[in-house]
Amino acid sequence: MPLSAVIITFNEADRIADCIASLAFCDDVVVVDSHSTDATAQIAHDLGARVLLRPFDGFRSQKQFAVEQARHDWVLCLDADERISQELAAAIATARDAGFDAAGYRFARLSQYFGKFLRRGNAYPDRVLRLFDRRRGGWRGTREVHEAASVDGPVRTLHGDLIHYPYRSLEQQLAKTQRYARMMAEHDHARGKRATVAKLVLSPAWRFWRGYVLRLGFLDGWHGLVYAYVRANYVRQKTIMLWMLQNGQPVTTPER
Repeated sequence: MPLSAVIITFNEADRIADCIASLAFCDDVVVVDSHSTDATAQIAHDLGARVLLRPFDGFRSQKQFAVEQARHDWVLCLDADERISQELAAAIATARDAGFDAAGYRFARLSQYFGKFLRRGNAYPDRVLRLFDRRRGGWRGTREVHEAASVDGPVRTLHGDLIHYPYRSLEQQLAKTQRYARMMAEHDHARGKRATVAKLVLSPAWRFWRGYVLRLGFLDGWHGLVYAYVRANYVRQKTIMLWMLQNGQPVTTPER
């Protein structure tokens, strides 16, 4: 059964080659690039991918567009900072040989965090649905951040990890989480959700406690501690921004 892989990119020249190399078992690789200013598009093209240029209008929209450009109905979706491990590639091949007996497949995502793979806490197993029949699902809904694919039908879990290299530096992580916090606050505000004093105080503390203590994030050493703090701070930022929006205050600098 033929299989397409799709990737969305922007300025990923240092990572796109490894991502594409991990997809050697796929019959078709599509890269949808948001007009990168580095060599991302050229590298992907030289490695045999079909490269399409499209202005970025949201993570969900960009990924769904990529799915629609695939040559085959079974689609595997990756970000440029992700790689298919050998174990996961073998599991996908087994499911493929069996005729893909589900509407979609999820698998664990293993994130490398400043030199260490996090195997506990809120970071792992972080199962994601990335392999599916596009005739039965896709990147649906209206939420453009923390987007998730969904399908109509059974979903099975495959063995093996999707290897994830999410951050080049702490500065990048902090900037990324703040941008995501703003986008989620704006999304929640548009849907009528409201922040409360209790959420402002308790939600960040609960995120830290759940990941670092209940899910044994402390076993990942100082990496687990920093990760738990930054993720708790994301919840704090998102809740504060939602509070500001519902009180008529801007969360970005107004244009002059």
